[in-house]
Amino acid sequence: MKLSEIKEILPKLENVEFQLEDGTFVPEHFHVTEVGQITKNFIDCGGTIRNEKVVNFQLWNADDYEHRLKPNKLLHIIELSENKLGIENGEIEVEYQAGTIGKYDLDFNGKNFVLKNKLTACLAEDACGIPLVTENKFKVNKSSYCTPNSGCC
Repeated sequence: MKLSEIKEILPKLENVEFQLEDGTFVPEHFHVTEVGQITKNFIDCGGTIRNEKVVNFQLWNADDYEHRLKPNKLLHIIELSENKLGIENGEIEVEYQAGTIGKYDLDFNGKNFVLKNKLTACLAEDACGIPLVTENKFKVNKSSYCTPNSGCC
């Protein structure tokens, strides 16, 4: 979800609720402790230089049980970060601690914001030599396709 999308959704909501993909809700007394933009410059395992930018929200579960973040307050925080920090309209990444700090993509199911699990991946599959994974989850070497005596099994 892009920053512009959450800005369109917030004015239509009575409450801001975040839910994990497994259905668990972030406690309703959470705080948004940070809104910022993160730039990541890196080289993948194939030697390609890459640049990524995300808008970062950090959720924090405080012991302030009377606190409820309202949509207009979150919208104000977003607009303040755009004006003061020059945050661009990028994809939102949410940091939330459940055991350890996790990073999530953000989606909306019509009622709640959903923290979608992120996965790591090789960005240079054609250069790193890792065999493909087929539907049945067995690794397959492109040249042998796990034929008898191929050494892949």
